[in-house]
Amino acid sequence: ILLAAGHTVGTITTVAAHIGGKQVDTGFHTTTPDAPAIQNYLAQMVGQGTEYAVIESTSHGLAQRRLDAIDFDIAVVTNITHEHLDLHGSWENYRDAKALLFRTLTNSNRKPRTNKVAVLNADDNARGVLDFLRAIPADEKIIYTQSKIENQKSKIKNELWLSARDISHTAHGLRFTLASPFGELFIESPLIGRYNVSNILAAIGAALGRRIPFDAIAQGVKMTRGISGRMERIENARGLNVIVDFAHTPYALENALKTARELTNENGRVIAVFGCAGLRDVQKRAWMGEISGACADITILTAEDPRTEALADINAQIAEGLHKAGRTQNKDYFIIDDRADAINFAINKLAASNDVVMLCGKGHERSMCFGATEYPWSDQDAARRALAQGI
Repeated sequence: ILLAAGHTVGTITTVAAHIGGKQVDTGFHTTTPDAPAIQNYLAQMVGQGTEYAVIESTSHGLAQRRLDAIDFDIAVVTNITHEHLDLHGSWENYRDAKALLFRTLTNSNRKPRTNKVAVLNADDNARGVLDFLRAIPADEKIIYTQSKIENQKSKIKNELWLSARDISHTAHGLRFTLASPFGELFIESPLIGRYNVSNILAAIGAALGRRIPFDAIAQGVKMTRGISGRMERIENARGLNVIVDFAHTPYALENALKTARELTNENGRVIAVFGCAGLRDVQKRAWMGEISGACADITILTAEDPRTEALADINAQIAEGLHKAGRTQNKDYFIIDDRADAINFAINKLAASNDVVMLCGKGHERSMCFGATEYPWSDQDAARRALAQGI
C-alpha cells in the first residue's frame, strides 16, 4: 500500500529484511533480529532516504528488549493466541509482552505532524485482548472487524472502526467492500484464506493511520501477491493442490486447515502434514493434534525442528490430541519421522486430484534443526521433488 502511494519502504520480517530494493538474510528461525542488527538495518534505510520502516515485532523481541530505541508511530496487532508459553510462562505474560509495542506509542519520541496510532482487532476479544489493548493510550485507535457493524463512527473520540461486508472467498482470491468513516471501497486480493480479510483490514488500518488515499490502498492490496511460505501454492503439471504454510500454532493451523477445506469440492479431502518444534511450547502439541483431527481428513505427523528432544516423544504428544478427536493410527493419521518421506507419502500415496495437501509449520524456512545443527531444508523443494516422482 505504501509503495502504491509512492513512498519508499524498508521492512524487517520473519522472511528477511528488505532495504533499498535488496533482500537481506536475517538468519535461521529469526523474526526479530537482535537490537544492534535492527539499528544497523534502520541506519541503512535512513541512509538511503527510506520514508517508512515496517517491522514485524515479536513477543520475544519485545520482552528481550531487541526493539528498544525504536520510535514506533503505528502499532498493529493481528491476534494474541496460545504461543511461546515456553518463554513467557503464561498467556497473560505473552499478552503483556505484545502490549509493550502499544505502550511505546506514548513514551517514544514524537515526530512532527505524526500521530501515534494503534490498530486493533475487534474479532480477537475472546480473552479480552481488544479491551486490554484498547485501554492503552494512543492519539488515534483504528479498530477493524470482519463482522457487520451499524455505525463506523465511534462515540469515543479519536476512535475509528473499519469493517468488511459482502466477503467473497474463492481459490482465486478475496473480494469485499471496506466500510469506514471515510467512505466505502471495493477491495480485491489474490490472497486466499478468509483470515486474510483480517490481515488486509489491519494493513488498511495502518494506511489510514497515515491517511493514505483510497486509490493507493485498493491498488496496494491488489498488487500484493502471496508471501513465501504463507498459503503458497506449489504449481505442478499433475494438477494436485499442494500448499505450504507457516502455520505452527493451534490458531494458525486451524485457520490453514479451514481454508484448505474451503478449497476442496464435496468429494475432496484435506491432508495435513506437520509436526511441532522441540524445546518450544509443549502445551500446544496435543491441542494441534486435536485441531488436525477435527479439521483434516488425514494427518501425517513428522519432524519440525526437533532439536535435542526425541522426535518420537514430540509426535506421541501430538497423537494424544488426534486420539481425543477420535482418530486412529495408520487409518486417519500416520507417523513418518522423515519429513521428505512424509511429504512424498502425502502426495504420491494419498492425494487425489480433488484433495488439498497442506504442508504446515516450516513455511519460508530454509533449514531444519536436529540436535544443535541446522540442516538445509525446504518444504517447497521437497514438494516439487515428490510431485516430479509421480509424473
